[in-house]
Amino acid sequence: MPAADRTRLPKGGNSRAVHRRSLSRQLHPGAWWLWSLGLAAAATRTTNPLLLLLILAVAGYVVAARRGDAPWSRSYAAFLRLGLLVLAVRMVFAVLLGSPVGGTHVLFTLPQLPLPAWAQGVRLGGSVTLEGLLFALYEGLRLAVLLACVGAANALASPSRLLRSLPGALYEVGVAAVVAMTFAPNLVADVRRLRAARRLRGRSDRGVRAVLSVGLPVLEGALERSVALAAAMDTRGFGRTAEVPRRLARTAGALTLCGLLGVCCATYGLLTAGSHPWALPVLLAGAGAAGAGLVLGGRRSVRTRYRPDPWALPEWLTAGSGVLVAAALIRYAARWPEALDPPVVPPSLPALPLLPALAVLVGLLPAFVTPEPPRSTR
Repeated sequence: MPAADRTRLPKGGNSRAVHRRSLSRQLHPGAWWLWSLGLAAAATRTTNPLLLLLILAVAGYVVAARRGDAPWSRSYAAFLRLGLLVLAVRMVFAVLLGSPVGGTHVLFTLPQLPLPAWAQGVRLGGSVTLEGLLFALYEGLRLAVLLACVGAANALASPSRLLRSLPGALYEVGVAAVVAMTFAPNLVADVRRLRAARRLRGRSDRGVRAVLSVGLPVLEGALERSVALAAAMDTRGFGRTAEVPRRLARTAGALTLCGLLGVCCATYGLLTAGSHPWALPVLLAGAGAAGAGLVLGGRRSVRTRYRPDPWALPEWLTAGSGVLVAAALIRYAARWPEALDPPVVPPSLPALPLLPALAVLVGLLPAFVTPEPPRSTR
């Protein structure tokens, strides 16, 4: 048999590896964002630190299981550090400026500065209570978990693929949105590259001096790469529109605007404390109006799609798990408010409610039902 006609077959475990690579694909970025927003909405409904840490663990496990090796996939650690910074700042403000929650368990007392009469209600220094610190800890932890959920979406969903999947009515803002969406991943990639370059030159990559010397090149490089990508997308037809009747354009714009306003108002009603029976009907009506506006506005798009991302069973399961976690926590927050928002006066150890914890664990489903992301061969 001639050498050119011979086919080299994989041996042993290599055949299984080739088969796994053939089945791997990137999940639709919209599914990852719906999943992460569901976890974030669940985090807004509770201040129980055990539930918040469980949501954080679920997001971290899914990121570790389904993160690729692209530069933007390494941004999750940066969001975790940002969350820790937010938590630390919240605790410092509670110590220096006091807390709206009064308490009787005084831990220590700082020198208090006198303020003028027009600043009544604000204090600098004074007594620091255990109840005030617990309240600040719970609130800061909730905000840190929200940042972690957003970081999980940034680490799992490709920004360019998400932008390519936008409806046709939103292509006009797509060129501008790509700058904002790719800035943070490019920033993280540039930080890693410049720190590695400093270590290779024998310089320290830690300390204030290293941060100041790296900060300006990092910001400039990340912004230039984002703008270059936006310019490349503009040359390939992003944002190009066709001529449509003015009446149709105005109708599409009005439907989209009214629908988005209705969705925002209904989301606020669902996420705030208390029962709002109007929130769900307004949410459905707003989503329908926004969808109709996007469909009508999509007629202005003249750009075709090459190999659009599929929306199959893994995408439905991923998005559905996030929506299910959010719906369960919203329902349980109305039924058992003390379990999801443990009181800090008097201070007590929070308990882990069983049913909300099981609902949060549903968010682990994408780690097992989604395909493995393709790995680059080196």
